[in-house]
Amino acid sequence: MTVHLDAGARRRRAQRHLPLQVLLGFLLVYFLVPFWWVVVNSSKDAAGLFGGGNALWFADDVDFIGNLRELFTFSGGIYARWLFNSALYAFVGGVGATALAVLAGYGFAKYRFAGRRFSFAVLLGAVMVPATALVIPTFILFSRLGLTNTIWAVILPSLLNPFGVYLMHVYARDAVPDELLDAARVDGAGEVRSFLQVALPLMRPAMVTVLLLSIVATWNNYFLPLAMLSDNNLYPVTVGIGQWQGIASANNAGGTSLWSIIIMGSLVSVIPLIIAFLTLQRHWRGGLAIGSLK
Repeated sequence: MTVHLDAGARRRRAQRHLPLQVLLGFLLVYFLVPFWWVVVNSSKDAAGLFGGGNALWFADDVDFIGNLRELFTFSGGIYARWLFNSALYAFVGGVGATALAVLAGYGFAKYRFAGRRFSFAVLLGAVMVPATALVIPTFILFSRLGLTNTIWAVILPSLLNPFGVYLMHVYARDAVPDELLDAARVDGAGEVRSFLQVALPLMRPAMVTVLLLSIVATWNNYFLPLAMLSDNNLYPVTVGIGQWQGIASANNAGGTSLWSIIIMGSLVSVIPLIIAFLTLQRHWRGGLAIGSLK
């Protein structure tokens, strides 16, 4: 009787979750189909792209290696330079934004100081402002400082992540008990040591989350470097591919062969983000285990 009741309960639970599973399945297909399209078409030449074949399946003459070789040799191998620039901007900007978010979020959560409420209200207001709305004012400010068309024009604005600060504040407020910090202070630990040895390990899951979000946002940033940079050698991969797309759209004669390079470049530009997520996922899980021991 118990077995039948358990089986019936599991069946009712599965039926109750069926709409959510269908929705998740639809979202999975919605996000994977464009990526699959890029993978398939990055193996085709110009004839395969515009020949009217199946856009969601490989052509008979799959040529990943040839397209990859052409990508990294086209225009003097400028794509490798763009890829390096994106990695530099994403790494420095992501790590710097995470460090500032951790320090600011922890300070808002665990310290009481004059102007705290007003500063946090300004922070919440900054979360609501789209980043693209700040590009033109930032460009005017950086042009007066003589920083446009330099790597700092992309890195310095990427260090500001109001949502990361808010996320770290919320997480530190709940995941780092005040009693644990008080015990560390009683044992003779200073504020810096209490932060590094007590609070920081408990904040690891949120740190990895902010780091991933910052890296992805900086890597995918298009409008900011487009406005700030004019040197082709300083472009990130997003602006570089956009430049190639403009050339291919304007020049129909030579643009058909360039589209194969553009699609292959789009595929290659996604791979570092996948590697970053898979690499940080282990620390994410480890941090979740540490944060649960309270």
